[in-house]
Amino acid sequence: MRLIRHGDIGSERPGVILADGKLIDVSAEFPSFDEVFFANGGIDLLRSWIVAGCHNSTVIDDGARLAAPIDRPSKIICVGKNYADHAKEFGGGVPDEPVLFMKASSAYCGPNDDVILPLGCDKLDYEVELAVVIGKACRRVAENEAISHIAGYTIICDYSERAWQNEHSGQWVKGKSSDTFAPLGPCMVTTDELTDTGDLSLWSKVNGESRQNGRSSDMIFSVPFLVSYISRFMTLLPGDVIATGTPGGVGMGYNPPQYLSAGDQVEQGIEGIGSMCQCVSMDD
Repeated sequence: MRLIRHGDIGSERPGVILADGKLIDVSAEFPSFDEVFFANGGIDLLRSWIVAGCHNSTVIDDGARLAAPIDRPSKIICVGKNYADHAKEFGGGVPDEPVLFMKASSAYCGPNDDVILPLGCDKLDYEVELAVVIGKACRRVAENEAISHIAGYTIICDYSERAWQNEHSGQWVKGKSSDTFAPLGPCMVTTDELTDTGDLSLWSKVNGESRQNGRSSDMIFSVPFLVSYISRFMTLLPGDVIATGTPGGVGMGYNPPQYLSAGDQVEQGIEGIGSMCQCVSMDD
């Protein structure tokens, strides 16, 4: 299945993309794709409802805004330097263990919403990443059981203000958490449809120019390992998002660096999930 959310900011409703490509609203039966939905077996209930004929559903209007496919997660956990080529361009060598940091959940937004340049930002960067959505709470889960705790996968662009991340002391979270710095979408693909994430193509473009072109097979640490590893340090709740790292080709890795400016258009895509696009705009 492919889960979506749609509607104006603050009024989003859940929906699905059917096998024939039709987008339907499911809010009459499923109020929200949130922690409660996932924790209470919502994926299985939704699947059964679709098989039974989508009673009380309505078709979503063409041109409706797509929102992040899940309601605001309790946390967004990110993995740094998880592709060898990105670790090289970032500097410091390949990590022995996953490098973890957080993005504020208030940074999340829709897949095609504008990315806002915050005041004082002059080193805005992009990172296309495969995002894991947790479906069942897990704490110290074994690696061979990790997949059973995943609801599905989506795309996240981990936007960063590199000066705030690297030059303002403290943790990376300062450079990662501005509003709109975590667009998700365009949908969440459930694990029964996207059964293997081990060798997916990931790409990004800026103003039509190819910047990143990698494969998930180049991850240093696999998705099951990451879920297991992270669950050693914190309880992962249904709806939580794990951003699994990015291939090389980010703006910081160019010489000279190729950071983003107002008016730039950034596209990202992952095989088996889809694509999304944001325009960079100035803060009001």
